[in-house]
Amino acid sequence: MPQRVLVIGAGFAGLAAATSLADKGYDVTILEKNSMPGGRARMFQAEGFTFDMGPSWYWMPDVVETYFARFGKKPSDYYNLVRLDPSYKVIFSPNESIDLPAGIDKLEILFEQMELGSGLKLQEFLKQAAYKYEVGMNRFVWKPSRSVTEFLSLKLLYDVTRLDVFQSFATHARKFFKHPRLLEIVEFPILFLGATPENTPAMYSLMNYAEMALGTWYPMGGMHELVKAMVSLAEEKGVKILLNQTVRKIDVLNKKVNQVITDKGIFETDVVVAGADYNHVETSLVDPDNRNYSDDYWQKRVMAPSSLLFYIGVNKRVPRLQHHNLFFDEDFKLHAREIYETPQWPTKPLFYASVPSKTDPSVAPEGYENLFLLIPVAPDLTDDEVTREHYFDLIMNRLEAYVGEDIRSHIVFKRSYAHRDFKSDYNAFRGNAYGLANTLQQTALLKPSLKNKRVNNLFYTGQLTVPGPGVPPSLISGLVVADEVAKEFV
Repeated sequence: MPQRVLVIGAGFAGLAAATSLADKGYDVTILEKNSMPGGRARMFQAEGFTFDMGPSWYWMPDVVETYFARFGKKPSDYYNLVRLDPSYKVIFSPNESIDLPAGIDKLEILFEQMELGSGLKLQEFLKQAAYKYEVGMNRFVWKPSRSVTEFLSLKLLYDVTRLDVFQSFATHARKFFKHPRLLEIVEFPILFLGATPENTPAMYSLMNYAEMALGTWYPMGGMHELVKAMVSLAEEKGVKILLNQTVRKIDVLNKKVNQVITDKGIFETDVVVAGADYNHVETSLVDPDNRNYSDDYWQKRVMAPSSLLFYIGVNKRVPRLQHHNLFFDEDFKLHAREIYETPQWPTKPLFYASVPSKTDPSVAPEGYENLFLLIPVAPDLTDDEVTREHYFDLIMNRLEAYVGEDIRSHIVFKRSYAHRDFKSDYNAFRGNAYGLANTLQQTALLKPSLKNKRVNNLFYTGQLTVPGPGVPPSLISGLVVADEVAKEFV
């Protein structure tokens, strides 16, 4: 009989792990707390609008293609993927904005117009970034990081020396560009990695390669189309997905999980892959003597940002905005410091506005607009309605100043989402949205292990373990942990 595997959580990592294990012949069941799969990439519908609840940037399409190719499929079997052009808009003031075009040739022209010589500099910057992407995304992130011996080959050691691991991103970027606007553009992807550009390794220029060379894409129908595709593939492979199953206890006997207890029943198993929040599993689902890490360990982890989100439906079209819009009309460094160095609600936050209805008419009624607003904020902040409304008014003032029209009186639907929702819906440690920060001290072997050290058949996957946060890394995390399970439970 196939060995039984229980996967806790139907986010990207859980779905990937379950599908891979089912493909290998295991009997796989997913236990999902919420009423639909997808984790942070769930969706909801209201008043004729369709809102993606979490991820809205479709980057690194090659990773998604690799995922489906493993099972003889491709993304186009499930959804229509379009490349956005411009990729996004950066707004510096009501009177100054830049549309970032798709394609390196167009980007070089734009950079050259802003700073003489920077077109050629961009070529060199992206050439180095391409190498980092190749090594980082095609070699390092596929390591389970369970032993230092995984990284001891001479080739890997040589690669590490070329990855700029010990140089800051800020220093690296300033070797190529001087114009403050260009620096803000290249440093923007770093904002979500968990540290300021001054404290982020320069190896993460691989994010610039992903953004600029590989492009910004959108699956028609919304980001949840990727979830639906993964669910369809999982079920085709025989995975059973049980929704509204809140796990209460992982029961361990003689150093092995023998059953998982939910609020709906008891499930016997041979292996457990926990795709739920790692800290929650450690502190609430297993007994203290079966934990990998202490409370002190967790309190010392550096977290990536949380988010304050607004889902807005507007009964008119909103001018001047693209699909993706970055409002960099306040001090970038001040906001970064208030996320990472002196955690507090930001004084003058930058924010992001997504308007998927600019690309996809299916997500809003005809003539209406679907807006997704996001402010990156420090984790573990006190989150209440008064604070949420304060920031809603603050960013709406700036949004209306840029578009030159009233928006607030045209809102027909509004919902907010922040720390307490992340905790309630995902048991998110400290209300985080993006997992652990990508600092040098929290990379590879220094991340929480994907295998429990005391329980022989308990594994972990997702954004708090290897390789890290984000949609592509979460897909990889699920595939990596599935391979580890298969090595030990044939």
